[in-house]
Amino acid sequence: MGKPGRTAARSGRETPDHRSAARYLVWLTRCQLSRVAAGATFGTLWMTGLMIPPYLLSRAVDDGLVPGHRGPLLGWTAALLAMGALNAALAISRHRTMTRVRMDATFRTVRAVVDQTLRLGASLPRRVTAGEVVTIGIGDVGVISQTLTLTGPGVGAALSYGVVAALLLAVDPVLAALVLLGVPALAVLVGPLLRRLEGAEARYRERQSGLTDRLADLVGGVRVLGGLGGKEVFAARYRRESAELCAEGYRVGAHASWIQALGVGLPALFLAAVVWLAARMAAAGTISVGELVAVYGYTAALAAPVSFLIEAGYDVTRGLVAARRVVRFLGLEPDARGGGDDGPAMPSVLRDPVSGVEVVPGTLTALAGARPEESAAVVDRLGGVAGTAATWGAVRLDAVDAARLRERILVADNEAALFAGTVREAVEGRRARPADAVARALHTAVAEDIVRALPGGLDALLDADGRNLSGGQRQRLRLVRALLADPEVLLAVEPTSAVDAHTEATVAARLHAARVGRTTVVATTSPLVLDAADVVCHLSGGRVAAVGTHRELLASHPEYRALVARGADGTEDGTGPGPGAAADAPSAPDLPATPAAPAAPGTEVPARRGPVDEAPGQPAPVAEETP
Repeated sequence: MGKPGRTAARSGRETPDHRSAARYLVWLTRCQLSRVAAGATFGTLWMTGLMIPPYLLSRAVDDGLVPGHRGPLLGWTAALLAMGALNAALAISRHRTMTRVRMDATFRTVRAVVDQTLRLGASLPRRVTAGEVVTIGIGDVGVISQTLTLTGPGVGAALSYGVVAALLLAVDPVLAALVLLGVPALAVLVGPLLRRLEGAEARYRERQSGLTDRLADLVGGVRVLGGLGGKEVFAARYRRESAELCAEGYRVGAHASWIQALGVGLPALFLAAVVWLAARMAAAGTISVGELVAVYGYTAALAAPVSFLIEAGYDVTRGLVAARRVVRFLGLEPDARGGGDDGPAMPSVLRDPVSGVEVVPGTLTALAGARPEESAAVVDRLGGVAGTAATWGAVRLDAVDAARLRERILVADNEAALFAGTVREAVEGRRARPADAVARALHTAVAEDIVRALPGGLDALLDADGRNLSGGQRQRLRLVRALLADPEVLLAVEPTSAVDAHTEATVAARLHAARVGRTTVVATTSPLVLDAADVVCHLSGGRVAAVGTHRELLASHPEYRALVARGADGTEDGTGPGPGAAADAPSAPDLPATPAAPAAPGTEVPARRGPVDEAPGQPAPVAEETP
C-alpha cells in the first residue's frame, strides 16, 4: 500500500496524511506546491524589498545632500519611489496568493472531514460526539488554514533576516553580530510561552467540544426536560461548564496576549538597542550619518519579519492543536465489515441471536418493548449498522458487502436528517423517481396534504432538517423517502410516533398493503400499528418474551397488555382510544374495542417517545417552525 497523501487513481483525490498533525500540515502544503512556491517567492521578494529603501535613503543622504549635487538626490529619490511601488505590487500579489493557499487548505480539510463522515456512516455517533465534529468544522478548519501563511511570508522573513545581517556587516561587524544574535534570543524568550499556549489551547478545544454537545442536548430535548422538571438542572450544568470554558478561554487569551505583545514590543526594544549603538558609532565618527540612517532603516524594517516570525510561531502552535483533532477524527475506522458476499439470493429469514428475534421474509413484523432503545438496538443489528452476529439466511450480515447491504436492507430512523433543498430532493434521494412512484409513496405515508399545503408542492424549499415543518410532517416525509428507496427489507423505528391516531391507523394499513410480499420490520408500541402487523415480537430486557399476533398476545400475556395499554394511553385491553382521542374520553368496557376517536387525516399529536411536537388533535401550521 502507498503512503497516505498519494493521489487516488480512481477518485482523483489525494488521501490525507493523518499519521500526525505535522504530517497533515505538510500534506496540505504538498497538495498545492506551485501556489505555495509562488507565495514564498512573492513573500521573499516583498520582505527583502523592505530592506532596500533604507539603503537607498542612506545613499540619498550621503550623495544627494552635497551642495550643488541635485542629480544624485533626484536619482536616489526616484529609485526610492520606484522601490515603494514595486513593494506595493509584491505585497498585493503575496496577499492574493496566500489567500488562495488558505482557501485551498480550508476546502481540502472540509472535504476530508465530510468524506470521513460519510465513510464512518452509522458508526459515526459511536465513535465521536456531535460537538467534536461541529468544533472541527467551525474552528479547527480555519486555524489550520491560517497556519499555512507561514509558507509564504515566513520564508521571506527568514531570508530577509539574513539580508539585513549581510547589509549591516558591510557597515560594521559589531552591528551585524548584534542582529545575528539578537533575533534568535527573541525566539528563545517567546518559546516557553508558545508551549504553554499549546497546552491551554488543547484544553480549551476539548472543553469547547463538550460544551457544544451539551448545548445540542439542551436544545434538542428542551421540551422533554421541561416536562420532567429537569430543564433548570440541565441549564445550571450548562452555565457552570460555560463559566469553566470562559475561564479556560481567559487563560488562552492571557498567553496569546503576551505573545502578541512581545511580537510588537521585543522588536521595538531590539531596534532601540541597535540604534543606540549605531548612534554612538556615528558620534565617534566610525560610521557616517547616512550609514546611521541606513542602520535605523534596516533594523526598523527588520521589525516586520521578526514580528511575523513570532506570530507564525503562535499560528503554528494553534495549528498543531487543531490538526491533532482533525487527524484523530480522520484516523477513526468504521465498524468492520467482512466484505465480499452479496447476501442470500432468495428472500431469507433475518435472525438476531442477541435478542432471539426472527423475521420471516414477506411479513410485516413489529417489535414491541418497554424500552424503545432496546427495540432500536435490535433494528440496528438486523440492519447491520452496529456490530452484529445477525444472520440473513445462511449468511452473516457482517460478511455482506456494505454497499450491497445498504441497497437491500434499509434502516429508517425516526430522527434521520432531512437536508435543505426541495421536498422532491428530500424524498427522492440519490436519483430521480417516477412521478407515479412518488405519488404512491406520498399516499402510503398519508403525506399528500403536506405537499398540497406547501407553496410549490414537491418543489417547495425545506430548511435544514426540515425546520419549517412540524415534527409529524417531517416524520411522514422520512417514511416517504424510505418507501421510495424500495428496499428488499425495510426496518423502521417509530415511524408514526408523532401523528394522530386516525392518521396512524391509515399509515399502518397502507404500509402493510404497499409492502405486501416484502419484508418490513417496525419498532413501535402503538396498538394501531401492532394490530396491522402479521407478527409481533414482544421484547423484555432486550430479548424476545413472546411471539404472536397483536390480539393473541393481548389475550395471553399480561405484560404485553400492560405495555400496549401504556403506549395507547387508553383502555386496559390495548385497543382503546389512543393519543388522538380526547384525554377525558370515558372508557366503555361493555362496548366493542375500537380505535381512537377519529380526527382529520394528517392531524398530528405528541410523540409517545420523545419531544412533544404539536398539541393533541391540532394540525401543525406548515410554514411555522417547531423545535
